[in-house]
Amino acid sequence: MHLAETEQVTPDRRTQSAVSAAPGNSGVPAQWHRVLTVLADISLFVGTRSIWTQAATHHLLLAAMISVCYASILVSGVLTLTVRTTRSLARLDLVILVTAVVLALCGWALNHSGGDEGVLTTQAAKAIVAGHPVYGQPWPWLFGGKGVALTPTIGGSYDYTYGYPPLAPLLAAPLLWLGHDGAAATAVCTGALIAGTITLWRMLPVPWRSAATLACLGFGFLPTYARVGYPAIIGLALLIPVVVRWPRIGAGGRLGAAGIARAACLGAACAAQQLPWFVTPFLLAGIYAVRRGELGGRAAALVVLRIMGVAAMVWLLINTYFIVSEPGRWLRGIVLPLTQGAVVHGQGLVDITLYYTNGSDRIDWYSHASMLFAAGLLALFVLFVRRLGPAATVLPWLAFYLATRSQDGYYLMMTPLWLAAAVTAPLPEFERAWQPRPAFLTGPRRRTALVATVVLLLTPALASAAVAVSGRPPLRMAITALRRDRQSPDVVREMTLKVVNTGSAPLTPHYTITTGQGMSMYWQLMRGPATIPGHGTASVVLKPPKGRFGVPGKPSTRLRLRAFTADPQTLSSQDVKIRRTAR
Repeated sequence: MHLAETEQVTPDRRTQSAVSAAPGNSGVPAQWHRVLTVLADISLFVGTRSIWTQAATHHLLLAAMISVCYASILVSGVLTLTVRTTRSLARLDLVILVTAVVLALCGWALNHSGGDEGVLTTQAAKAIVAGHPVYGQPWPWLFGGKGVALTPTIGGSYDYTYGYPPLAPLLAAPLLWLGHDGAAATAVCTGALIAGTITLWRMLPVPWRSAATLACLGFGFLPTYARVGYPAIIGLALLIPVVVRWPRIGAGGRLGAAGIARAACLGAACAAQQLPWFVTPFLLAGIYAVRRGELGGRAAALVVLRIMGVAAMVWLLINTYFIVSEPGRWLRGIVLPLTQGAVVHGQGLVDITLYYTNGSDRIDWYSHASMLFAAGLLALFVLFVRRLGPAATVLPWLAFYLATRSQDGYYLMMTPLWLAAAVTAPLPEFERAWQPRPAFLTGPRRRTALVATVVLLLTPALASAAVAVSGRPPLRMAITALRRDRQSPDVVREMTLKVVNTGSAPLTPHYTITTGQGMSMYWQLMRGPATIPGHGTASVVLKPPKGRFGVPGKPSTRLRLRAFTADPQTLSSQDVKIRRTAR
């Protein structure tokens, strides 16, 4: 057993190039190390000018600090290309990390009010401090401010409640003194991102450390999400120590202090936001496969059970107060993103229904496709873990591409985990992992059987996606009259629609007009039936949100009239023309 563990931990020549390919500290640094450091240095330019411009107007001290960071970036670029030793280049990696942290803190100091996620988390923290319920409580007054987005639901309403596990507001509660809006939540998220970056930087082999700066703080992507107050950033930071060298967790059948700490981080990550829920089964399945290849089935199962036990205990400790004080609301709250019925949105397959066709009467099937795809990917991961093991931190996000909400943030916020796995969990770590091979997957036709299994596992998801995409819009709509503002003729005050239900089921539509990507607020029904009977026709009068709709000035702007229904979930869209009046 000791020999097996040694072979598992000690990198051979194939692992050496991926994990620790670097000369000694006093030797000449590898050219790829220089290039990686330069790339991390260059990435700090992204977004820095905008925060400097903002600071130079009202915050001269911050502007001066950002200017010093510019000097640090330039000098680091020169030194990175000219230093002669690995030790000197490693010190420059540290300088670039410190520069990135300073820029992230300056960005937070200038923009810390947060978006919808931040203000909801901060309000939840206030409710905890005051002893009030957190879940199922609508807080509509939070969404009147600038930059605080609404989440419209397919049923014609908006979600004003907190819908995440409670770790983020618990961490934000001691920081409520920082200010109004979402300052406490954005401080927690920015601090978590910085802590996660430092953790990843420290845990990676020395030549790869600048990649941590690049992936976490470079390009401005993740710092922006942290300043909005996304609880997923806290989940990311907690997952980083879990994912680094994750195939070695439980090596030799022992967790040890480090393994217990990583299991605790996994449980805490799942108590921060729902995204860690999706990657957890892949990590646990991979650990079981690697440990079973080393120790056998029973010992591997015990390792995984111990990890799950520690993680579950930490998760329950964080959630206990809410489970006891508001059990029903807590349960509905933490699964809200899966059940709220938010309108379709994102950069995935659903765009076909949103932008390229006139809708679908089978929106539900996108959700079915996403869940089936996630299950199929997990099954494929178990069957081919020796090949797919390093992709455990990427595979879960493929399922979101088929979902009704396929925003790129779901992929983007977890990309540092891709880096951690690429550097510390290469293919050789999985070459002795256990792969289930039932009788029908062995024998002379093994390859054909494996291909057939892959097709069988993915077909339900792809078929469901095809059903969703091929649906037809159940409503036909046409503008029959517009009432314009007398003093501003380019402002619409009311709109009359003729609506035809082409199906047999009665539908209760909710209408809106979009002028680009995303959803606008719903128009209010003033006159006419709320429900259109099957094969029926109705005339409805709608009032725009806030009482006015300004006709876009550019003739090329695409006006899209949309109608959502919740039961069944459908979308009907139609391009419309609303002309501006002649001046």
